Amino acid sequence: MQLLHHPGGLAYARVISPRPRFVWGTPLEHEQTIPEQRKEEESTPEPDTSASPVPRGRRARRTTLLIAGAALLGVLAGTATGYAVQYDREPTPLPPLAQQTMDGPKPAAVNDATSRRSINANRWHKADEDLAKKLVPAPGGVQDVFSGLQSPDEFSIDHYEDPSGGVGGLIADGIRRIAAVHWSVDDRDFVEITLLQFQNRKGAERFQSGVNHYMPTQKYAGNQGREVPGVPADFGRLWIDSEAEKKPGYHPLRTGTAVVRRGDIVMHLKYTNNRGKIDEKAVAELAERQMERL
Repeated sequence: MQLLHHPGGLAYARVISPRPRFVWGTPLEHEQTIPEQRKEEESTPEPDTSASPVPRGRRARRTTLLIAGAALLGVLAGTATGYAVQYDREPTPLPPLAQQTMDGPKPAAVNDATSRRSINANRWHKADEDLAKKLVPAPGGVQDVFSGLQSPDEFSIDHYEDPSGGVGGLIADGIRRIAAVHWSVDDRDFVEITLLQFQNRKGAERFQSGVNHYMPTQKYAGNQGREVPGVPADFGRLWIDSEAEKKPGYHPLRTGTAVVRRGDIVMHLKYTNNRGKIDEKAVAELAERQMERL
């Protein structure tokens, strides 16, 4: 309040309100405007962030790890205990064999008749015999008879358009040896039966699969073929050319082909007629006869 004097002798007072005090960084309010609110703010303690609780997920993972570790230790301890118990026990004798000795050739001194097979007689399999002996014999009265072993390059020349590529394919498949028999009848029917033995069954399967792939094409048989009687479908197939091959000045040629696999041996039969006629039954019977010898 301020006391003022008037020139006429009168005096009066003027009330002067105090100016509000502003504080930078705080709301523009007077200290005495909301005293209760300020007291509550000052009395409220600040939250303590140093002691925050551990999440439940972390506790669960920690418990799982502890259980898994305990189970692993239990297994290891049980295994070690079992080995320790077995180590201290006396070995249990095996029951006696029903056949004490095995039949086999007696050792003999080396002489002029000794061969690699006679030395390793117990290691030979029936399939290791002379492959040419497994071929069907040529029937009587036929011409141009050949029977014996054949080299891979000779087989490739007769059966591949690219002989060098054919030899490489046979080597890649693990060819072991080849035996063949050929004959002709009345200069019309020409028969070729070839046995191809590979190092293992996988090589024989690859060779058979390759033939099964190209024979149905139009360039060869031109059809899906049929099953060989008595042979599962996955192990043998027989094809008769859908059309005869005709060239000017030559007789029409028609071919029947049969491919059958047994173990590591593949039989490849080719029956050609230069009059354009093939007896499918005769081809099937010949394939059956050859497979019986295997």
